Amino acid sequence: MSEPLFSKKNLKLLSDPLNNSNPITVQVLGICSALAVTAQLKPAIVMSISVTAVVALGNVIISLLRNTIPNRIRIIVQLVVLAALVILVDQVLKAYVYDVSKQLSVFVGLIITNCILMGRLEAFALGNRPWQSFLDGIGNGAGYAAILIIVAFFRELLGSGSVLGFRIIPESWYIVNGGFYANNGMMILPPMALITIGIIIWVQRSRNRKLIEN
Repeated sequence: MSEPLFSKKNLKLLSDPLNNSNPITVQVLGICSALAVTAQLKPAIVMSISVTAVVALGNVIISLLRNTIPNRIRIIVQLVVLAALVILVDQVLKAYVYDVSKQLSVFVGLIITNCILMGRLEAFALGNRPWQSFLDGIGNGAGYAAILIIVAFFRELLGSGSVLGFRIIPESWYIVNGGFYANNGMMILPPMALITIGIIIWVQRSRNRKLIEN
């Protein structure tokens, strides 16, 4: 009897990376892009979708090929698959969201160096079936996306007073207009992304004692 598509075990592949196995805050993978593209929310969302698509499709392809890939060249095959998917994603971004593609610049191409992708292909897709590999890819992509979006939200809000380009903090609140508020210029600098991630890790571990033990 075949296992249901959305069995408890399969759903765990989606839910675990959002908390107990988050690729950024628990496994400490993909930190570089979290520092580089989170000064604004829109590029962070686009990067999150791109990475999720690449890791999910990459997982499926490697899972389908897992029994035919010679062990000695498996890393090369994985890199070729990821490179092809990243090129495809890059072309789609240039075609449909060119302004964001320019903002992301070389970071789209550097998706291939994201440790999350190689980690999931090597640790999961090579030993599991396509459906489970797809769910694992979506779950890890979502866990990655959640952290990027949270970091980008606070960096853009506190650093620019806006979210997705829309003014959130009223102009009348600013000191230059006789108010009491000033944007925190430090928030748009890369070190603040690292500090924000550190705060998220602290909050997560304080709420989950298992992570402290690990």
